Amino acid sequence: MFSTVVRQSEAPATFSKLHKSYVQGLYRRFLRNSLNWNIQRNLWREDAQRIRAEFEHNRNVKNPRELATVLQNAEKKLASRLHPDPYKHEEKSESLKDQHV
Repeated sequence: MFSTVVRQSEAPATFSKLHKSYVQGLYRRFLRNSLNWNIQRNLWREDAQRIRAEFEHNRNVKNPRELATVLQNAEKKLASRLHPDPYKHEEKSESLKDQHV
């Protein structure tokens, strides 16, 4: 009675949303770590472009085993380059509502 029609545009994605968010988080961690090392934005921008190029180079890796190796190497690379004293934003102890401004 009811037929299921699958459109070609609804083909399953190669990797899950969880994988995508993991890679985006890894990319952000690389950028934040780079910003800890480079105080001047123009120098940081060059490093950010290099990081982006590395991620783009591995963008089309479809083999799960090869991808796992790429991600594992990226995690090791990030761990080896972590800044010993990273910049931390100050946390506000009170909100404006609590300050009775």
